[in-house]
Amino acid sequence: MTDASTLLRVPPGLRWSAATAAFQIEGARAADGRGRSIWDDFVDAPGRVRDGSNAEPGPDSYHRSAEDIALLRDLGVDRYRFSISWVRVQPEGRGAASAAGLAYYDRLVDDLLDAGITPFPTLYHWDLPVGLEADGGWLARDTATRFGEYVALVADGIGDRVAHWYTINEPVSTTLQGYGIGELAPGRQLLFDALPTVHHQLLAHGHAVAALRAQGAAAVGIVNNHTLVRPASDSEADRTAAGLYDLLHNRMFADPVLTGEYPDLSAFGMEMPVREGDLALISARPDFYGVNFYNPTTIAAAPVDAPVPFEPVATPRVEHTGFGELWPIDPPSLTALLVDLHTHYGEALPPIIIGENGASFPEPDHATAVIDDERRIAYLAAHIGAVADAVDAGIDVEEYTVWSLLDNFEWADGFTQRFGLVHVDQTTSERTPKASFDWYRNLIASTK
Repeated sequence: MTDASTLLRVPPGLRWSAATAAFQIEGARAADGRGRSIWDDFVDAPGRVRDGSNAEPGPDSYHRSAEDIALLRDLGVDRYRFSISWVRVQPEGRGAASAAGLAYYDRLVDDLLDAGITPFPTLYHWDLPVGLEADGGWLARDTATRFGEYVALVADGIGDRVAHWYTINEPVSTTLQGYGIGELAPGRQLLFDALPTVHHQLLAHGHAVAALRAQGAAAVGIVNNHTLVRPASDSEADRTAAGLYDLLHNRMFADPVLTGEYPDLSAFGMEMPVREGDLALISARPDFYGVNFYNPTTIAAAPVDAPVPFEPVATPRVEHTGFGELWPIDPPSLTALLVDLHTHYGEALPPIIIGENGASFPEPDHATAVIDDERRIAYLAAHIGAVADAVDAGIDVEEYTVWSLLDNFEWADGFTQRFGLVHVDQTTSERTPKASFDWYRNLIASTK
């Protein structure tokens, strides 16, 4: 196993974290009055999930959170990023909080604090209540208002002990994959007609920031998925296509939060449904800016009759993760991305938190011994080194978060992709730390 001492490029003062998300680890979909989310409908529809699984039992963290906290304490992380299920707290997406649902997170927060770990919840990680989807979902402006009300309920319940909050996770995934091409919940295929969901998610972020700060939150921010976009060639067509993809994937979500303006979207034949006061609400300065990073993206111009003008293609001369050739492993691209963010946004960019970084590789469903996941260790070590290079270049990065603590339900890929530092038998929910768990623990200990 790669020894932590061989990783020489560790940014001084970096905080360490690990992450999960409610639908991916909790199981117990019908427990204690939990409502239905768009992901419940998605996984129950035949053919939607690669292996036919439905997120149960999986890690079953709703009943086994004590095991997760023991692992986190052993790991030595400073913080734990988890998400709060909207439909556990507010089963219909409206009305009063569920006492049982809120009690689960109340206990989780207390247990984390007792273990010396700072809770860092995400308020929306894709589990929109089905009743709100029936009323238009993120295409409807009212969903942003409902989200603000839900956030206020959560803050009223646990805000006296939780100081750090992520509002929304990866709105780009909801827009492009959930409403644009339908490979994630809610499974709609609207292409560019999905773009109003961008504004309504960012408006929801703004409402959440206001609600949390009204309750005295110390640190609030969004977490966007970012990728470094490169053209497949120097041709004008590929460079234009790459610019359009960068606009859609990166700038459309970052610009409004950090500058108070949308980029020019005329190439897509639309304008965002902005009303007076919206951009001021969205751009209330965040205390940090969350960046989820997995890989760069190489873009070629699509054929003229294609429904979209760009096409992701394989990045040459690099290895890739278990997701295939469109998930290339190229750590220097993380450094370049962070430098680009700093260059583009300047003083508008607050301190950065790496909200997710990790890799899936083929591993057995059942662990008969410790899994020696050297490729994951190499991936994590190189990307932490890339963060160190960015810090050396003057970028303020305050935290690094591994995705994920546990093997979990990987959305439309079901249980076929494993990102965890801890192997989880998806039938028995038994947890077995991998070699990467020990490596990350030793790394963290070496920085204390």
